Amino acid sequence: MSADRFDLTGSVALVTGGSRGIGRGIALGLAEHGADVIIVYRSADAEAQSNADAIRALGRKAWLFKHDLAEVEQTHDLADKCWDAAGRVDILVNNAGLAYLEHFNTITIEKWNHTLAVNVDAVFFLSQRIAERMIAAQIKGRIIIITSVNGMVAEASLAHYDASKGAAELMMQSLAIELGQHGITVNAIAPGIITTEIGEESNVDFDEMTPYYKQHIPLEHEFGVVEDCVGPAVFLASAAGGYITGQHIVVDGGILCEQLPRMQFMPPYRNTITGHSE
Repeated sequence: MSADRFDLTGSVALVTGGSRGIGRGIALGLAEHGADVIIVYRSADAEAQSNADAIRALGRKAWLFKHDLAEVEQTHDLADKCWDAAGRVDILVNNAGLAYLEHFNTITIEKWNHTLAVNVDAVFFLSQRIAERMIAAQIKGRIIIITSVNGMVAEASLAHYDASKGAAELMMQSLAIELGQHGITVNAIAPGIITTEIGEESNVDFDEMTPYYKQHIPLEHEFGVVEDCVGPAVFLASAAGGYITGQHIVVDGGILCEQLPRMQFMPPYRNTITGHSE
């Protein structure tokens, strides 16, 4: 496959949560492949400016919009401002999201609504408005939603987050069906645990959890890094992924593959090439 199938020159990408973590990596990765980038962020001014500077250093354009996506009623206005500033949007990456770790009976209505507002409502209404404008401009665009493995399997103390990511997965497929006739693809990237500064802010005792979790990750027993999510985003945004829609790419080191953790209870296997037990 030729490299120009991944060339995004002349396109404009809008990335929510583009100041830190996975969003930052994807915004920069799209720029490295030729896209100009609109970064939407909530509060990390210095980080957002730093990423915009890095994008401009590549010779690309960058725009910054500070906005709290929990203010769902302003989502269409945000979409219009972003579109008008850049003149178009070819790629929408709905990356921004949040999670609270708390037992089911301590979840308040406010926390539930806040989680769903950012992880579902804002994603839908931003996609809705951008898709309408893509259709009007006859742009065969790309919409990418960063969901999670939590949209496929549940996890304790994340009832609201799990529900939001499950909703986002089916929303993605529904949009793919409706927008396919306009040449717009809609897909998801579903990460497992990715090492970012955002994850470090969790109130989980990672010193205790990390070894336990890693032993269940088939791929070298390691967490993912931001760059592991960048390649799938570039692929789905480019001509190389142009005939893929309504799908998700799981980036989890294989943790969803295993129904029952069994390997640690079995004797080491004997490598038939080296003769060693491993």
